[in-house]
Amino acid sequence: MINLDALNHAPRLLLEAQLKPIAGTRFQPTGFPDLGPAQYRLPDGTQMLLVESPQSMANRLEAVCWDPVANDWVEPLRGLPCVVVTDKKDQFLTCSVLEAHRLNSPYILEGKDKSFLNTLKGELAVGDLAPVNLKLLAQVLLKYDVNGLLHGVFLAKSDIAGGRMRLPRALTAFIEARNVTTAPSGGVKNDALNPSGDTARGFGNVPFHREEFCGDITAYFALDLALIRGFGLGHDVERLLITLALFKILRFLHEGLRLRTACDLEMDGVLTVRRPAGFTLPTLEEVQKELPDLINKVADRFAKPPKTNVVFEETAKAKKSETESSGS
Repeated sequence: MINLDALNHAPRLLLEAQLKPIAGTRFQPTGFPDLGPAQYRLPDGTQMLLVESPQSMANRLEAVCWDPVANDWVEPLRGLPCVVVTDKKDQFLTCSVLEAHRLNSPYILEGKDKSFLNTLKGELAVGDLAPVNLKLLAQVLLKYDVNGLLHGVFLAKSDIAGGRMRLPRALTAFIEARNVTTAPSGGVKNDALNPSGDTARGFGNVPFHREEFCGDITAYFALDLALIRGFGLGHDVERLLITLALFKILRFLHEGLRLRTACDLEMDGVLTVRRPAGFTLPTLEEVQKELPDLINKVADRFAKPPKTNVVFEETAKAKKSETESSGS
C-alpha cells in the first residue's frame, strides 16, 4: 500500500519537474487570441514565458485518463463514474471527462434529453435564500463525475441551485520557462504552378514568419489537500482522490508531454516534492496497481451503473438560432 501518511495534515502537495525539448533546443508555447505567447518579466528582470496554462493542463491531465479507442477510462480507472454522451444511434460523442466544463457541458445539459439535468436539479436543490452546500455538490460529483472533484466545476444554469454551484480546482498545474530567449524563423508556402496567384484563395507563394523560444522549462503541480479533506467524503474517498491525482501527474509526465508539433518535451531529471517534507512519491506502476482496489472500496457511492448515459440531440430552439445565424 502506498504510504500517504506525510500528507495527512499537510495543506498542499507541491511537485515540480524540469523539462526539456526531446530534440534540439527550441519549443513552441501556448498562444492566446490577440495576445500571442504569454511573455512577462519578473521584478528582477528575468524573462519568463507561460508554456502551458492551468486550464490547458487540466484538459491534458484529464485526457491521459481516457482511452479514445475503447471510449472508456484507461484500464486502472475502469469503474469510476462519468457521464457519457451518445447520439440517437448510441454512437459515442463525448463524455464529462473530455468536456472542458465537465458536467456543465452543453452536450450534457442543453440537448433534448433532460433526464440528467433534472437529476442534478433534484439532487442539488437548495432554497433561494439558503447558502450553497459544497459538501452536497462534492457528494453529487463523487456519484456522477469523480473527475470534477479534482478539476472543479461551475454549474452555471440558473435552475440548478440558482447557478451558484461552483467548486474550485483541487489539482492545479501549469508549465513555465525562465531565462527565455526568442528563436525567430520562417518559411514560404510554395506554389510551383502559379507563384503569383491569388493568395486569398490559397494560390501563390506565401511567406510566413514564426517565433519559437529557448529557456529553462519547469512543470508545477499543486494538490489542495485541505480542500479534499473539506469535502467531508471520508478517508477512503480522500485516498482515492489523492492517488488519482498522482496517477494523472505521473502519467502525463510519462506520455503526455507532446504538447504541440513544435513542443515535444521530456523529463530532465526526476519529479521533485517541494511540500510537504518527508513525502516519498510512489511510482506510476505502484499507483496503477493500487487504484482498482481504491475504486472498489467506494464503488457503492457511485451511480449505478457508474456511467450515466445522455443522448444528445439539439433542441428546436438551438437549431432555429443556428439557422438564423447562418442566414444573416
